Amino acid sequence: MDPESSHSTLQKRFGRSMRTRRTDRKSSGFGRVLIVVYGVFSLSAGVRSLYQLVTEFSVAPVAILLSTLSAAIYVLATVALTKTGAGWHRVATWAVAAELVGVLGVGLLSLAEPQLFPKASVWSNFGAGYGYVPLVLPVVGLVWLRLTRPSRGER
Repeated sequence: MDPESSHSTLQKRFGRSMRTRRTDRKSSGFGRVLIVVYGVFSLSAGVRSLYQLVTEFSVAPVAILLSTLSAAIYVLATVALTKTGAGWHRVATWAVAAELVGVLGVGLLSLAEPQLFPKASVWSNFGAGYGYVPLVLPVVGLVWLRLTRPSRGER
């Protein structure tokens, strides 16, 4: 049996490949870098918050719950950035906007009421513990989402 007929026999038996080409611009090119950064932050914020929930919750409950919230938002943003379609684009935009509101709000609160943060959260002091990436990342993410938003025909 030659390789060509073997290939067509497999296609008849198992069907054509379901692999389709991605058409969503937000998750290609620079978007892939953004997805990786969000994935890393999902993992780092998630692991940190889980550890703190188990070992230090009574010391700083507000900061630890805010770290847990930030991890959940990073996970949602990561998933939404990887998905195609206008609906997922909106979810990504809302998640990244919530992240920006969170980092600005918690950043201000941690400066105004430092006693609420005996342990730093991911967003404390505008993300100083993470090199201010939590402050810059949502701004970059929102600009990217704006530049790659679906056209009216894709909605």
